[in-house]
Amino acid sequence: MATSAEPDAPKVDYALLQKAAAEILIAIGEDLNREGLLDTPRRFADMWREFAEYDPGNHETIFESVKANQMVVVSGMRVWSMCEHHLLPFWCDIAVGYITHEKVMGLSKFGRIAQKHAHALQLQERLVADIAQDVILIAQTPDVAVLGRGEHLCMSMRGIKMPALMTSSSLHGSFAKPEVRAEFLSLALAK
Repeated sequence: MATSAEPDAPKVDYALLQKAAAEILIAIGEDLNREGLLDTPRRFADMWREFAEYDPGNHETIFESVKANQMVVVSGMRVWSMCEHHLLPFWCDIAVGYITHEKVMGLSKFGRIAQKHAHALQLQERLVADIAQDVILIAQTPDVAVLGRGEHLCMSMRGIKMPALMTSSSLHGSFAKPEVRAEFLSLALAK
């Protein structure tokens, strides 16, 4: 099944990443020959390669629906991504809801979709919107909601240096109705 157009996997230049890490360390006054830093450029390159070349596996498994018009909510999925403005990490707890029509998605596929989109330089708003678009296409329903709540280190550890949670949502189809949105939010935010 075709989903939204996906760019080719990044072509990570491993040697260039190692060189960049070494140059950053030198630029901040570190000694590359210091014992604790000897392998840091390689570890830095490994981390970025793992991030950029992440493979979510099969994320398009669907089954015949047992019952139409049933709300399904999957919550508590924490993903890590990188802010495209500062190249600093942020975590985001994702909740996805959809109203079943003729198909239901395999449960693990929600996590795979969330991870697929988290493994890119991101904005939280785009992250939740991209997840919603994939669920719409794969579950074959226009009735999809995605809620993201996360902490961004670009705010917590630099600049204002204040921890805060950012909440963003992407609501489609029947989730635009106040009563459906309220039901989704109560289920998505339940402890």
